[in-house]
Amino acid sequence: MNNLKKVGLTALAGALVSVSANAAELAVSGGASISFAGEEQQNTGNGWSMNDGVTFTASGEMDNGFNISVKQIIDSSDGVAGAIMDTRILTIDMGDNGVLTFAGDGGSSVLDAIDDVTPTAGEESWDDVTGADTKTVIGGTGGNNMFHYSNSSLMDNLTISASYTPSDGATQVESSNDYGFKMVDLVEGLTVGGGAGEDNTVGTASVDITNVYATYTMDAFSFGWQASDFDSETANSDRDFTAYGLSYAVNDDVSVSINQSEVEYEGGASLSDQEATGISVSYTMGSMSLSANHNSVDNIGGTSTDDRSGYALTLAFTF
Repeated sequence: MNNLKKVGLTALAGALVSVSANAAELAVSGGASISFAGEEQQNTGNGWSMNDGVTFTASGEMDNGFNISVKQIIDSSDGVAGAIMDTRILTIDMGDNGVLTFAGDGGSSVLDAIDDVTPTAGEESWDDVTGADTKTVIGGTGGNNMFHYSNSSLMDNLTISASYTPSDGATQVESSNDYGFKMVDLVEGLTVGGGAGEDNTVGTASVDITNVYATYTMDAFSFGWQASDFDSETANSDRDFTAYGLSYAVNDDVSVSINQSEVEYEGGASLSDQEATGISVSYTMGSMSLSANHNSVDNIGGTSTDDRSGYALTLAFTF
């Protein structure tokens, strides 16, 4: 028995020495912003708000060459009193074998990350207007305890990705999955990409989603186009989303943009197409940025009598 104890203690001591010899690199970063926002025909109360977050990152290399990192964000934004763990992500970089990510909190699926990637100096055309958010129209799953994989070593300029959101029996009734690709500089300045997948957030009505986009940059101009298709098992619930965006870099510090989007509903005469137009401007000086946008949306959520506009002004800092 005593010999067994000695062997166990020796093994434990060796493990502790090994851990201390491979100490992780620690980094801390943060950011904060102050915003003033308002919306036509809506009682938004006090228009002032604040966002802030402190990001802790630890990383290290294993003996097999894998790089492991963990990120946690303490965030007290979004009107929640007190500090909360907004994001918890573990990343395993396996080199040529790709990158595997497990998000305990704050994860994003492939489709969720590309809901609208048209170039903008500020916000998307549908943002800051209640009920017009296309994440409820064309998007994807994302959330807690989910997996994401990407690999950019298979071919020059090509990145493939996939994500899997397991069922939790509540907000994610059945498991969902999606996959995508992104090719940079197909010709100089042109990026194309897209994704497809199945959203089973509502277990009784599976949804198939496809999403394609293209952006082209030439000198100070960037133009983007995007189209998504939302095919639901629920009758009269299909939707199509199309977006365009044009941005112009006035100089190294100032950018302006105009964006448009349209959501077409299958619901027939009872629903009208939602149409949105937004303009944005941003100014950057070192770690400080100032941005403003104004968006106008007609037929919000398909309702022909609901036309509104919204705006936001944000001063942000990073450190």
